[in-house]
Amino acid sequence: MATSPVTHSPVGIPKSRVRQLMAASIGNVVEWYDWYAYTFLATYFSAQVFPKSEGGLVALLSAYGVFAVGFFMRPLGGLLVGAFADRFGRKAAMTFTIVLMGAGSLLLGLTPTYEAVGLLSPIILTLARLIQGLSVGGEFAAATTFLVESAPQGRRGLYSSFQYVSTTIGQLLASGLAALLASSLVKEDMGSYGWRIPFIVGAVISLVGLWIRKGADETSAVAEEIQRGEAKRPKLFEFLVGYPKAAATIVGITIAGTVAYYTWTSFLPIYAQITVKFDAAQSLQVGTVSLFFFMVLQPLLGMLSDRIGRKPMLITFGVAFVVLPVPLLSLLSNSFGSLLAVQLIGMLFLGCFTSISAAVNSELFPTRVRAAGAGFPYSLTVALFGGTAPLLGTALKDAGNVEVFPYYMSALALISTLVYIFVLKETKDQPLS
Repeated sequence: MATSPVTHSPVGIPKSRVRQLMAASIGNVVEWYDWYAYTFLATYFSAQVFPKSEGGLVALLSAYGVFAVGFFMRPLGGLLVGAFADRFGRKAAMTFTIVLMGAGSLLLGLTPTYEAVGLLSPIILTLARLIQGLSVGGEFAAATTFLVESAPQGRRGLYSSFQYVSTTIGQLLASGLAALLASSLVKEDMGSYGWRIPFIVGAVISLVGLWIRKGADETSAVAEEIQRGEAKRPKLFEFLVGYPKAAATIVGITIAGTVAYYTWTSFLPIYAQITVKFDAAQSLQVGTVSLFFFMVLQPLLGMLSDRIGRKPMLITFGVAFVVLPVPLLSLLSNSFGSLLAVQLIGMLFLGCFTSISAAVNSELFPTRVRAAGAGFPYSLTVALFGGTAPLLGTALKDAGNVEVFPYYMSALALISTLVYIFVLKETKDQPLS
C-alpha cells in the first residue's frame, strides 16, 4: 500500500497515518452521535411515541426497551459486516455502516407521534433502531480493526484509544446539542419538536463522514488477496471454529466494561433524574463536562498501555468496578457537584478499559478473520449486558429496588476481573499476524 512521505504531526504520528485515524474517527463520530442522541433525548420523545399512562415511567421503560432491541441487532451487524470487512476490506464495510446510520437517524427524526398514527409510531421508531443497531455492530467490527491495523508496532494502544475518543466526541455533540435545546426551549416545545432536531442533524453530518471515509486506504492485505483470487474467502463462522478460546475471552473481557460504560457515559444522568430527582437539563450539562474529561483520558491511557501492557490496565479497571459502584452511586444527590464527582471518578477507571478495548480484541485474532472475530462476540456481549443496563436500572427503580443495580455492576466486574487475571495473556508486544 502506497504511503505519503513520513512527516510527523505534533503528537508524533506520521501524517499519512493521521489520515487513517481521521477516516475511522470522523465516521465513528457520526455513528455514535446518532446512537447516543436517542439515550439523551428518551425522556422527551418517549411520551410522544408511546401510549400515555398513569405511571410516569411506563413510556420511558418502553423507550429503553426499544434501545435494548437495537442492541440485539449489533451482534448481527458484527457478524455480517465483520465478515464483509474480512472478505472485501475495511474501507468498503465502513462506507456501508455510515450510510445505514444516517438512514436510521433520518427515520428517527421523522417518526410520527402516537397520537397521529397510533401503533405505527413505535413500530417506525423500532425499525430505525434496528437499522442503527446493525450499523453500530458492523462499525465496531470494521473501524476497530482498521484503526489497529493502521498502527505501527508499539503504538496500537494509542491508536486503539481513538475508537473511544471519536465515540466520545459523538456523545459530546449529542449531549451538547441536547443540553442546548433543553436550556433554550421550554419543556413543551422540547417534547413536541425539539427532540427531532438532533436526529435530523445526524442524518446531515453522516454525509460528511461518508465523504471523508472515501479517502481512506485499505489496511487488510488479506482482503486484497481475496479480491485478486489469491486467497480463499473466510467462512462466516471460521473465527469461531478456529479460535473459540479467543472468542470466549472477548466475552469475558467485555462483560464488565460494557455495563460500566453505558451506565457511566449514558445512563447515569437519567439514573440521577429518576432516583434523586436531579434536574434534567443540569444532568445533561454534567454529562457533557464529564464526557470531555473522558475523551482527554483516552490517548493518555492508550499510550500508557503501550508501555506497561494491557493486563495491568484491565485489572485496575476491573478491581475498581468491583469496589466502587455501590459507594459511588450512594453518594448521588440533587447537587451539581455530587453527580459530577461520581461521573469523573468512574470515568477515570473506566478509561483503563475503553482506551485499549479495540487493541485487545484485535490482537486476539489473525487478519483473515479479525473483523468478524472481534466484532461478533464483542457486540453480542454488549447487547446482552450493555444495551440492557438502562432498561434494568429503570425497571429496578419502577419496582422499588433501585439499590440492587450497583451490586449487579460489581458482580459482573468480578467476573471480568478473574478473566483479566487468569485467562488473558499479555499481547502488547505481539506483532499482528
